[in-house]
Amino acid sequence: MKIVPNSNHFHYGGQAVIEGVMMRGRHHMFVAVRNPAGEIVTHQEPLSSWIHTSPITKWPFIRGLVMLWDTLALGIRTLTFSADVALGEEDVQFSGPIAWGTIIISFAMGIGVFFLLPSALAKLIDHWVPYALLNSLLEGLIRIALFIAYIAAISLIPDIRRVFAYHGAEHKAINALEAGQPLTLESVQRYTIAHTRCGTSFLLIVLVVSILLFAPFHFEQWSLRLLSRLILIPVVAGLSYEFLKFTANHQDKAVVRWLSQPGLVLQSLTTREPDDKMLEVSIAALKGVLAADGTLAAEQDASGEKRQPSSLGEAASV
Repeated sequence: MKIVPNSNHFHYGGQAVIEGVMMRGRHHMFVAVRNPAGEIVTHQEPLSSWIHTSPITKWPFIRGLVMLWDTLALGIRTLTFSADVALGEEDVQFSGPIAWGTIIISFAMGIGVFFLLPSALAKLIDHWVPYALLNSLLEGLIRIALFIAYIAAISLIPDIRRVFAYHGAEHKAINALEAGQPLTLESVQRYTIAHTRCGTSFLLIVLVVSILLFAPFHFEQWSLRLLSRLILIPVVAGLSYEFLKFTANHQDKAVVRWLSQPGLVLQSLTTREPDDKMLEVSIAALKGVLAADGTLAAEQDASGEKRQPSSLGEAASV
């Protein structure tokens, strides 16, 4: 997933889904998924209007939390949609209790595994570590190791590798757009599968920032330590978003490019080189959201295929 900082120079971004790509624009989102028949099924809808109109969504740190929650909710919903399309389901449901239940469960599991579990493991070795600051550092390293191990493990699953290839296709299309190049198959294929604004980079920033923020709160009582981690998660997320926004807007600075390198290296685990069929889907999604935002006139995608109507009643072409 690519986190999309909200700035005057708008950055388009998206997320790989099952057999497809979701692109998020300034005012709309657009998802394209290839079904078992080989057709590209699409859906578009406007984004929540209050995100663009409420003053609170422009406040530093707060805007990151708002954007991240909206991105998480939209990401889970589009994953559900893509799973239905990829399985050939005719009655495609884009939202509902199952989608929201999945969001809550996923959020809870992520906090438990990547925030609370490392703290618990660090507590177990507290007696063998002479300095509190060193124990906090070890907690952070355990958190990073768990995250990398998790990504490496799921990358062994063939279906996940295909999602990672669509992730690479999403990056290629965005890179071509930001370079001002035509959104054609030949043009997009030339670009890299890495991108500095990737959600993988954001998650690495979260892990590093958490080491710095959690270190002073080294309570002897384990319950207080866990509580401090939970309370500081929004602060960690807000700071990490601002850092990502800063680096996205200052890639012309050598030091910023240097700071972005660890995230780009980590992306080698979450991206794969896509094939042409995957790139066609990514291009269709990006052209679709550009057209929905009024940036690009609706047209056929690079493969020459018309977009297929989804069960939500869409019939226009991209």
